[in-house]
Amino acid sequence: MTAADPDLVLYELAEGVVTLTLNRPDKRNALSPELLDALIAQLLRAKADPEVHVVVLTGAGDKAFCAGGDLGSQQPADGLLAMHNARGRFVELFDVMFALGKPTIARVQSHALGGGLGLMLGCDLAVAANDATFGTPEIRVGLFPMMIMTLIFRNIGRKKAMELMLTGERITAREAERIGLLNYAVPPEELDARVQQLARRIASFSPAVLQLGRDAVYRTMDMPIDDAFDHLRSQLTLNTMLDDAGIGIMAFLTRQDPKWKGR
Repeated sequence: MTAADPDLVLYELAEGVVTLTLNRPDKRNALSPELLDALIAQLLRAKADPEVHVVVLTGAGDKAFCAGGDLGSQQPADGLLAMHNARGRFVELFDVMFALGKPTIARVQSHALGGGLGLMLGCDLAVAANDATFGTPEIRVGLFPMMIMTLIFRNIGRKKAMELMLTGERITAREAERIGLLNYAVPPEELDARVQQLARRIASFSPAVLQLGRDAVYRTMDMPIDDAFDHLRSQLTLNTMLDDAGIGIMAFLTRQDPKWKGR
């Protein structure tokens, strides 16, 4: 595997918030193998950087947040088995996102379709411009959104999920917000302010507690309820033992701003 091209996913850090920008605007930020490699590399960079408390994911240009898989890269030049194995990289991307240990926010400045919708749903929060649209158009070209199906069902109810996948129709940002695909749909001129407001608020909290809590969410999401309660009880005990828990409680009692240690 060649080194990932950092120009395909731009990395900009400010005040504890890193913005990762998919940078294929001429291809509507479609997910080529090279872009997947670059995105995974930049996410791992953010995970390892103690200065990063929150990750914002967005796309370059005004045509699309991400138009999904790059159909041009899915031709079986290296054989069907090689193409099947390459799809494991897409799965790896979500493994990295879920194990990031840092909250993620999708900043959706334009359309999120197919795999691009899945990428948005892989983030913890999502804020979109209210002129963006969302959908799974794969059925129109004889495909089904297999790889993102589980993400759709983890975010919305079965009836609306099935409608999206079976019809291939796009929905508006307002509808996406209503059914739970988005946290907020805002006018385009308010998008950056709303994303930064969320990101900076989250970044102001203890990074150690954020990591512990976020990891617990993804660990227990598919557990039977008794197993989930057992795990969460242990995590609460661990939480109370963190330095930052004591700092936060003392700051509350003395009405001061906490000075987090991150441990």
